[in-house]
Amino acid sequence: MENKNNDTIIKDDTNNEYENVCYICRRSESQVGKMLKMLDNMYICPDCMQRTFDLMNSSAAFSSPTIKPKQDKKETDEKSDKPERTETQTNNAPNGNNANGVPPILNLGSGFLNLDNLIMPGFFNADTGIPKSQRVKKAKPEKKAEGANEMPAVLDFKKLPPPHKIKEQLDEYVIGQERAKKIISVAVYNHYKRVTKDAEGSIEIGKSNMLMIGPTGCGKTYLVQTLARLLNVPLAITDATSLTEAGYIGDDVESVLSKLLKAADNDVDRAETGIVFIDEIDKIAKKRNVTNRDVSGESVQQGLLKLLEGADVEVPVGATSKNAMVPMTTINTKNILFICGGAFPDLEEIIKKRLSKNTLIGFNNDLKDQFDNDPELLAKVNNEDLREFGLIPEFIGRLPVVYTLRGLDAEMLVKIMKEPKNAILKQYQRLLELDEVDLQFDDDALTAIAEKALEKKTGARGLRSIIEDFMLDIMYEIPKDPTIGRVFITKEYIEGKGGPRIVLRG
Repeated sequence: MENKNNDTIIKDDTNNEYENVCYICRRSESQVGKMLKMLDNMYICPDCMQRTFDLMNSSAAFSSPTIKPKQDKKETDEKSDKPERTETQTNNAPNGNNANGVPPILNLGSGFLNLDNLIMPGFFNADTGIPKSQRVKKAKPEKKAEGANEMPAVLDFKKLPPPHKIKEQLDEYVIGQERAKKIISVAVYNHYKRVTKDAEGSIEIGKSNMLMIGPTGCGKTYLVQTLARLLNVPLAITDATSLTEAGYIGDDVESVLSKLLKAADNDVDRAETGIVFIDEIDKIAKKRNVTNRDVSGESVQQGLLKLLEGADVEVPVGATSKNAMVPMTTINTKNILFICGGAFPDLEEIIKKRLSKNTLIGFNNDLKDQFDNDPELLAKVNNEDLREFGLIPEFIGRLPVVYTLRGLDAEMLVKIMKEPKNAILKQYQRLLELDEVDLQFDDDALTAIAEKALEKKTGARGLRSIIEDFMLDIMYEIPKDPTIGRVFITKEYIEGKGGPRIVLRG
């Protein structure tokens, strides 16, 4: 912006909600302190400014003399008539800056990096120079009461629903898994109670990180997504399969917190009370009989220890890996709830082996095959089984709440299709309702769909693919015939032995 005298007026953005970032080292002002503001809203931290002075002092000693090529006598005589312009007169403007408005302090001379050649108009503008995904919001000012030593809670304890209310809301979306919903409701309530209400006295309440075990398609991820939506807290869902030890190809463990910070709109205070769900946690189990370095197994478990327990972690903003061009911020994981989930294949065999190791031959002894068809076998898991599977004791100890989810049977799959608020049948009925067509399903048809899903062994994920398959022709033909008023899906149509019943209008 310019005034009548064409003098440049720099807009003061000290009240901006985002922190300023050093252009050279990409650190935020919460890490390095107050910064020096240059033209075009460019900021430089004191450390980088000191390095700039050091380079200026040493540039004269290390710069090499310039060797000029020989010139003809005629050219020399022509140039002798013109006044010679020095480098300073050529590069610097009358106001002391160079042509692009960069102070001469940043021009390091020959043989060194010249920022004058890198400047593009508007590149350093605070609104366009740094992507919004890499800008960190300023921390909210502390409001301490008299005699208080800690910050007030971000969440309101009075608005936090009790465990039975949390479970009632989960029942509207998640079918079955009664014990799992009860455990997760109590654990989440206790966790946010310690976050929102300062503990009195000298008793410190520990975290209630959870380990969720269940077969694929039983609702582990959906349960956490529903919980975060009901509590209105930031949620980050990540897979442990992409995590590797620091220094190797893949995501570092800090990338888990980067996703949480992005979900909180780069608000550190809000991210520090969020939920992180690490799926496929069984994929980072220790590899057996491996001679090379296990960079995606035990090493990842060691790296996650500090996150689960609670520590100040430097996190890249707007990226999943640390590099020189990404700003960094610090997140405290003390009040972040970590939920780990996995299918843990072959864990049932380990449990069965432990339970049947004392079986002997005789009339009064247990049979070795008595646990083969036990539907509650997975619920009998303990720390010894998890350690045998490949989780290190330190990692198991930081997940005190361990619970299991049952595999889905045909009856539960039928309820999943009909009862939840966003049930899959209600979704297709709404799609055809927009075409003024009533869609109905026979009970035998729903049972046939559930049996087909059980054959695929993919849990509730197999329902949509089955329904989408036989609904394709119906959704294709209905818009062509405006006389269709109602469609009944029958068992014969699901099994490929007949077609749907169609009722015309009027």
